[in-house]
Amino acid sequence: MTTAEHPNSGTVHTVAAGHPAAHATLGAALHAAAPGDEIRIAPGTYEEALRIDRDIVLRADGGTVTLAAPGGTTPALEVLPGARLTLDGLTVRGGAADRPAVLLSGGLTHWHGGGTDRGRLEVLREAALTMTGARLTGAALAGALIRTVGAVRLTDCVLEGAQGTGVVVGGDSRLELTGTRIKGATGSGVRVREDAHIVLRDCLIDGAGRSGLLFEDRSAALLVDCRIRDCGGEAVRVLDSSPVPRDGDPYEAADGRIPAQADGGLLLYGCELTGAGTDALHVAGSGDAVLDGCVLRDGGGAGATAGERARVRLADTRIVRTTAAALTAHGTARLEARGTTVRGSSANGVLATGSATVSLTDSEVTDCRFSALHAGGGAGLTLTRLRAGTTPEHGLHAVADSRLTLTEVHLTDCGMSGLDLSGAAAAEAAELSVVRCRNGVVAASGGTVRLTGCTVTDAERAGLTFGGGDAELTGGRVLRAGTAGLVFQGGATVRAADVDITEAAGSGMVVAAGATPDVRAVRIVRPGKNGLIVDAKGAGTFEDCDITGPGFPAVHLGEAAAPALTRVRVQDAEADLSTEDGAAPTVRDCVSWKVEDAQWPAPFAPVPATAASGAQTTGAPAGDGTTTTVPPAEENLDDLLGELHELIGLDRVKQDVASLVKLMRMVQRREAAGLAAPPLSRHLVFAGNPGTGKTTVARLYGRILAAVGLLEKGHLVEADRSALVGEYVGHTGPKTQRVFMEAMGGVLFIDEAYSLAPAHATGGNDFAQEAIATLVKLMEDHRDAVVVIVAGYPVEMEHFIDSNPGLASRFNRTLLFEDYGTQDLVQIVEQHASAHQYELTDAARDTLVGYFDHVPRDGRFGNGRSARQTFQAMTERQAYRVAENDAPSEADLRTLSELDVPELELPKQDLPPAELPDGTAGAQARPQPYPSGTGGPVQQA
Repeated sequence: MTTAEHPNSGTVHTVAAGHPAAHATLGAALHAAAPGDEIRIAPGTYEEALRIDRDIVLRADGGTVTLAAPGGTTPALEVLPGARLTLDGLTVRGGAADRPAVLLSGGLTHWHGGGTDRGRLEVLREAALTMTGARLTGAALAGALIRTVGAVRLTDCVLEGAQGTGVVVGGDSRLELTGTRIKGATGSGVRVREDAHIVLRDCLIDGAGRSGLLFEDRSAALLVDCRIRDCGGEAVRVLDSSPVPRDGDPYEAADGRIPAQADGGLLLYGCELTGAGTDALHVAGSGDAVLDGCVLRDGGGAGATAGERARVRLADTRIVRTTAAALTAHGTARLEARGTTVRGSSANGVLATGSATVSLTDSEVTDCRFSALHAGGGAGLTLTRLRAGTTPEHGLHAVADSRLTLTEVHLTDCGMSGLDLSGAAAAEAAELSVVRCRNGVVAASGGTVRLTGCTVTDAERAGLTFGGGDAELTGGRVLRAGTAGLVFQGGATVRAADVDITEAAGSGMVVAAGATPDVRAVRIVRPGKNGLIVDAKGAGTFEDCDITGPGFPAVHLGEAAAPALTRVRVQDAEADLSTEDGAAPTVRDCVSWKVEDAQWPAPFAPVPATAASGAQTTGAPAGDGTTTTVPPAEENLDDLLGELHELIGLDRVKQDVASLVKLMRMVQRREAAGLAAPPLSRHLVFAGNPGTGKTTVARLYGRILAAVGLLEKGHLVEADRSALVGEYVGHTGPKTQRVFMEAMGGVLFIDEAYSLAPAHATGGNDFAQEAIATLVKLMEDHRDAVVVIVAGYPVEMEHFIDSNPGLASRFNRTLLFEDYGTQDLVQIVEQHASAHQYELTDAARDTLVGYFDHVPRDGRFGNGRSARQTFQAMTERQAYRVAENDAPSEADLRTLSELDVPELELPKQDLPPAELPDGTAGAQARPQPYPSGTGGPVQQA
């Protein structure tokens, strides 16, 4: 007998060579089989060529079954249109490696296990294929050729050792690979052409001789959680592609939803591109690529290159250790990145040339061998909230006709300049910060330069240097420049206004011959040399400027210098003006105060010791030689109080601050009426446990004082013991002074202040007492310019205040920050959820109440920080939960349920006894998920 009736799939035919009850060949069994029949094949090698034209099941009956083509060019297996073939455990061997072993020209094929061991797999015309757990090896030119309008899906398959391209996909094909490995292709791992679309999930492309993925024409791809490593060429190369759809753009999607299919362009989510021979990602032509949550590292070229007309967008991506520039854009390409980190480039971190445009937001570029960012040609860089530096060259270098737009950019530790502009480069920068660079900002270009609110700190040489061109500097600070604070080179016509220059080692401002700057409202405090030096034949206009405590004469004019000095105020200097032969300044309404050799008269209202804050002064000198500073308010007080009252919890603190505001207003009214003002100490103690909002309230308090008119700026400077206390004799005093001067016009907030006077201190080499003494003196000397807030645990702060009589007399008001209650903590979690576009279910809120009711309020409890950590834990648990859903809805992705509330570990004795079936408590109670009467999740310790 060669056949048997099968209850589910029709007749079963058996094939076993030499067995009298079975067919000797597959061809004989196929000839005898009717549509829907099954052919079971005994282990062995069958040299036959099969053409399937009906519904058939071919199943290996244990062991290895190989279907081998007799030779020549004919495929060993061909499936014709209209057929339905199921292969189970069969391996197919073609006649030649460069010819098809399997040709699917139509029909539907399901293939489980087995695979091919010589020749390629071809899926053409209208054929459809699902393949699971198969291994494709021994092919030349291509391991698989897909060119069909039918769906092709490969799951948990291996394509290995192709002498050519691993997989070629063309036409209108739709290919989906899941858990599939493509290894050792001598050409590209996957090549996608024409209008083909592919989806790869959890796949590996390893050791391709050329590109791991190659895209051409109008192709599209979606890759999720894939790895492409150790390719001879690029990990991903895009010569052209279809565009990413503008509707529902995945880069702009607020909820981070991953598309279900490849609708256009190249989309990579959570992928790793490592060890590429050249660029990890190279996009040219009109290619369009989006990377989200990816890692690009250890490549032989760039991390990501956008050339010609390409567009590349990156989000939350890391680019580490590249041989060439990590991010490169040229031609007319557009490259955008947010939340992206670049580290360890052997060249530039970012390189933009041609007419390319590059935009980086909330990103970081560090540890580069060349300049962190370089722009040339006519390229445009837009940088927002970027941190860059740790490079032997420039932090940001712009040449030729490049254009920069900078907002809240932070440049640190650069061996050359933080920002360097040359050629005709143009720049607009707001809130730029440059720290510990050889030069702060060098703007020697002929282009338009606008700097607003910029800060340069601890430059080894000059803080800001300007050459020719149209330049404007408005607002900002230069702290502790190694030479001059502000330098105007020959030909400079800079307009500078409202700038603070503090403790420059050289002169505050230096004007070279041929420079004619227009300088207004610049405040220079304690320069090591002159406050203002104008070299021979220099000029310029200087109005409403303050110079305090210079080491040399406040203003020095070289031979034939001819500046215009109007309302320049000098204080605490040996001399206000020194000149060389031929100097011819124009001096109007300039005054000097506490100057030994004064050419200018003393004012009716001298410059106060608070000049570093930049406050405008009014009134007459008091008996101690100080004056009252009342700057105009820049923010609406009612709005600030409203912002305070919107904070969660803190009812007692809100009442205390509101009372202080009322007291300050009363003091101002008495002064306006000519009445004596009562004593008013604005310094405060903030006592409370961590995470209770002390820093937030301190920041608001400074802004409120500025709105009332009791502080000039209202900014907040945060410090701790390490920022105040030095490491050797003579180090602590200047260190404390520098921090204090940064807070001029604002609030100095010292967190964990009790560490300056530990309860069990034994003296020795602890310089903290020197820091306290210096702080007390500075508070007295500048009592109207700085508000000091000390913060820490309640008991420890009491000891701190009692440790020094000067502290006790200056900190006579304590605001107690009580721990947040359960409802407050739940509200904080909801606030974080809303800010990140999540929604809590009612059950989740109820469960959170129980959770926070049972959180141990010990030393590890962080109040608001604990609430934030709880929210983060909920998002992680929700991500794992939703990941089990193959097609989650938008509601699934946004919703946080009670299942996402983290488990809380409590000691066993804290758990209630479990009830037995009869309602009584069992002696050996099993752990319960929730304590009795609560919704909070608990886990037995």
